[in-house]
Amino acid sequence: MPGDVTVRVVDSIQPLELRNVCYGVNGRTLLRDISLVLAPGRSTIVLGPNGAGKSLLLRLCHGLIQPTSGTVEWKGHGSAHARQRQAMVFQRPVLLRRSVAANIAYALGLRGIERSERIARVRQALDMTGLTTLAGRGAQVLSGGEQQRVALARAWALQPEVLFLDEPTANLDPAATRTVEEVIGVFRNAGTKIVMTTHHLGQARRLADEVVFLNNGRLLEHRPAGEFFERPHSEDARAFLRGELLW
Repeated sequence: MPGDVTVRVVDSIQPLELRNVCYGVNGRTLLRDISLVLAPGRSTIVLGPNGAGKSLLLRLCHGLIQPTSGTVEWKGHGSAHARQRQAMVFQRPVLLRRSVAANIAYALGLRGIERSERIARVRQALDMTGLTTLAGRGAQVLSGGEQQRVALARAWALQPEVLFLDEPTANLDPAATRTVEEVIGVFRNAGTKIVMTTHHLGQARRLADEVVFLNNGRLLEHRPAGEFFERPHSEDARAFLRGELLW
């Protein structure tokens, strides 16, 4: 996989700042008073038990949902500008009933990219993710790992400054997980900011520069990865790292 491509950032949207963010549904508060700054240049891994609010936090950051209260701000930019500079890959990617190449090209068309540029970006994305030989295959008949690579290829073609990943390897076998992690590494080496949720502590140790730890909708820790894994501050984090169930 090529690793010599660099994301050229002009008028950066980073950092991303959340101030006193709360999110609730039907009178139930799911995220409470979240304040943090996600700076460029570091891979941020969001950890916590099931139901902690990890996926909700990513969706709020990406702008898919709006906070009940508080603010989510990209370096003073409006949401429309920031949306063009970020991408998100889900645990179960949404793919069109089209070929692999057409799925990538469609996303570029929505961004208004000219046809000649679309062709070049599709080729580059296929090459980067190792999907060139599958370019004409229907995306929805591929294996889970291949489908996740299609989603990553689509994101790569958009040249995002920030990439959100919501447990992208949760349903994959070890071989497919390794391949996806390699692709994520290419994004990172190119200068893309990675913000990713995972339930896998080994994966978090491999990929994290910093850790955001949530439990019961609250932000309990936001620290460099080495410090978090060696000396967590909160008892909930210590219990989580010991493998205990948190309620």
